[in-house]
Amino acid sequence: MAELVANCPRCGARHITFDVTAAKSYRIEYGWQYWYEAFGICRRCGRTTIFVLSESVNGNYEYVHKVGLLKVEGALNNFVEVKGHISLKDSSSVDPPEHLPKDIEAVFREGATCLAVGCYNAAGTMFRLCVDLSTRSMLPVEEVAGLNRKTRKDLGLRLPWLFENGLLPISLSELSSCIKEDGNDGAHAGNLSEADAGDLLDFSVALLERIYTEPERLRLAKVRRDARRSNLG
Repeated sequence: MAELVANCPRCGARHITFDVTAAKSYRIEYGWQYWYEAFGICRRCGRTTIFVLSESVNGNYEYVHKVGLLKVEGALNNFVEVKGHISLKDSSSVDPPEHLPKDIEAVFREGATCLAVGCYNAAGTMFRLCVDLSTRSMLPVEEVAGLNRKTRKDLGLRLPWLFENGLLPISLSELSSCIKEDGNDGAHAGNLSEADAGDLLDFSVALLERIYTEPERLRLAKVRRDARRSNLG
C-alpha cells in the first residue's frame, strides 16, 4: 500500500504516516507534472484526509507515470510534494478572470476563498485590493493636472480621475462607488453582508476583464490571424 508522510489536519500529529488507498490525477502542468487528490488514512487517529499532491521535479516522475501513484515502492514523498489538503476553502466556485498578473490573481483567489467560507469582510477587502493594484498601473508616470500625490495613493480619488479622463469605461462608474464604500466598510467597520461581498466580486470581475482579459484575448486573436496569413503566403 502506498504511504505518505505528512501533518495530519484532523488530529494535529506532525510527520505522521498515512496509508494512501486512492488517488486521482486532475491536471497536468508543464507537460509532465501530474497533480493528484489522494485519499489517506492517518495511522495515529484513523481519520481520513484528501491531500493535494504534485509530482516533484527531483523525483522520477516517469516511473510514477509508468506504474501509477498507488503502486510506487517506498514513501510517496520521494516522488511528490504535499501542496495542501481539501477543505472548506475548496468550495469556492469563482475562478479569476483570464490573463491576470500573478499577484492580482493570488489576491482574487484569496478573496474568492473568503467569500466561499462566509468571511465577507475579508472577501470585500481582497476584492478592493484587486481593484487598487490593477488601477495603479493605469496612471501616467508624468505629472498631469489634477493628478496629485493624494489622488495617486487613494483608490477613492483615483477611480473618479480614471473615469473622468477616459482611462476606464464610464459604464462602470456607478459600481465604482460601491467598491470604495463597501471596501472601506469591510476594512474598518466589519459589517459587510453576503450581498455586499457579491457586489464587490461582480465589480472586480468586470474591471479586471476590461483591463487584462479583453486586451490579451484581442492580442492573441491577432497573433493567430497573423500566423494564418503567413502560412497562406
